[in-house]
Amino acid sequence: MDSRSFLDHLLEELPSLEVYRSLELQARAKRYFAELCEGLAAVYPETPALLEQVARVIGRNLAERPQELHELDLVRIHTPDWFQRPEMCGYIAYADRFAGNLRGVTERIPYLKELGIRYLHLLPLLLPREGENDGGYAVADYRRVRPDLGTMDDLEALCTELRREGISLCLDLVLNHVAREHPWAQAARRGDPRYRAYFYVYPDRTIPDQYERTLPEIFPNFAPGNFTWDEELKGWVWTTFNSWQWDVNWSNPRVFLEYLDLILWLANRGVEVFRLDAIAFIWKRLGTNCQNQPEVHALTQALRAAVRIGAPAVAFKAEAIVAPEDLAAYLGTGRHYGKVSELAYHNTLMVQVWSSLASRDTRLFTQALQRFPQKPPSTAWATYLRCHDDIGWAISDTDAAAVGLSGPAHRRFLSEFYKGEFPGSFARGMHFQENPNTGDRRTSGMAASLAGLEAALESGHPRLISLAIERLLLAHAVIIGHGEGIPLIYMGDELGMLNDYEYAQEPAHQDDNRWLHRPRMDWGKAERRKQAGTVEHRLFQGIKALLEARARTPQMHAAFPTRPLWQPNPHLLLLKREHPQGVLVQVYNFSEQEQPFPFEALRQEGIVQPFDCITQAPAPAYLRPYERLWLIQHPL
Repeated sequence: MDSRSFLDHLLEELPSLEVYRSLELQARAKRYFAELCEGLAAVYPETPALLEQVARVIGRNLAERPQELHELDLVRIHTPDWFQRPEMCGYIAYADRFAGNLRGVTERIPYLKELGIRYLHLLPLLLPREGENDGGYAVADYRRVRPDLGTMDDLEALCTELRREGISLCLDLVLNHVAREHPWAQAARRGDPRYRAYFYVYPDRTIPDQYERTLPEIFPNFAPGNFTWDEELKGWVWTTFNSWQWDVNWSNPRVFLEYLDLILWLANRGVEVFRLDAIAFIWKRLGTNCQNQPEVHALTQALRAAVRIGAPAVAFKAEAIVAPEDLAAYLGTGRHYGKVSELAYHNTLMVQVWSSLASRDTRLFTQALQRFPQKPPSTAWATYLRCHDDIGWAISDTDAAAVGLSGPAHRRFLSEFYKGEFPGSFARGMHFQENPNTGDRRTSGMAASLAGLEAALESGHPRLISLAIERLLLAHAVIIGHGEGIPLIYMGDELGMLNDYEYAQEPAHQDDNRWLHRPRMDWGKAERRKQAGTVEHRLFQGIKALLEARARTPQMHAAFPTRPLWQPNPHLLLLKREHPQGVLVQVYNFSEQEQPFPFEALRQEGIVQPFDCITQAPAPAYLRPYERLWLIQHPL
């Protein structure tokens, strides 16, 4: 099939399209047809027949796309860097824990605007299975909202209000699996061969055992193994994450069509960014760990190309928490360069911030960023300090060895430090999912508790409280100032909310201590942001000031790379951003002691009269504890 035939099938679904929109659509189809074909052909031998079905799925959804969203499509086509701009910053929250339900979120939009938010990621809100559901990631119906949160109409109304206020909604789309109660799984259990083929089902353990030889266990403590016997299926079904989360079979082209239709349908409700959950796992290959396979990137390219034709206002964010050498492929490398997701998580940045806060040493941080792969200039990282998940201490043995550390020993140190077990630790956290084979332990905890605010408030010591606040502001300055993407603020971190130990009182949560850092929003605490001198005021205004400084600094555009600078003081982190309007060097003091100002390092970068973009004042003569500076040559 050529592009003309593809377009003919698409237009059959749109018989009354006006001339301008028809021409504009033809231009989009021609632009992305080759990328769509290339992605599909790398996976499916039946590509010509599949293309006709893809065209019809796009056409049907385009026919139903609201006029307001067509207008947004045009705006985004002409401003393709909308998600890369310095003013873009995000907020992550559970709808119920933030505001009760979707209507409550609508009522809290002024709060988000006050902070300067332009992107809102609401964690899983589509209908999950009853009972255990992995925090909502075991989806029973992608076209329904959890009843306690509202309806699909409420979601559409929220999207409309957010869009009018200049805020884009990001929604989770779980690609790797569905709940065993999902209609596809129910049909498979009833014996429907079409839907049985949507899953990996084996009559005995022969093939599963072959796979298990190289498969890791994601949740070894409470979900060991990767296959589950289902009596109704009379077979072993692939269940990477939990027995009630069934992996879908992306080698079946019908699965591709189903997800494309879902994305376009949800985009028509107003969703602008899709977080592609568990994307690294969607392709299976015997003899591998079944992660990061080449077909993952081909499939994402095909999905993106199709969505660029049908809903060009939409962006993809890859939820790929993988090693740095694998991560760049989710933004596009090689033949997929710049053709995959627009966004991906910069997990290394998050881990290294916490590592340097614990060690007061930035040499490992500098080394890790030095080796970190460059991204395509048309893409962006999602940078974050905390999220809804645990912290996995992804410290590279190679990076650790380069600065004289043992990778396993440093990972043990970090897990002990952030549990509060290491002598002198300021942190309060919990171990999550200890792996007895490797000794690795992940960490749960709110940013403020991990950064020492919980312990400091208990002590009542003003200096310890101030240090904890400055530590949090430093950490946020790094993820906001990194500049290669959208910084994401996790709900409550802007107020210094602490660990929620009451999670253990809820039966559905008590066996998963990640709920330690999934508290309900404390709106009484939020009110204290208006009272000068309070912890809440100092943090909220401090983070807001950082976001405002970022928005007015052109060097923060995500198209430009960030590079670390080696310098002799191990307590300092220096990050350089080249830009046509002048170089910017960020200076961060990762210790609670004053440090000399790195004048020589700045001079080498052409900054002889350093001016701080955060305070809009000349740079100080020395660095205070946890000082953060974004420095340019003093403007004339």
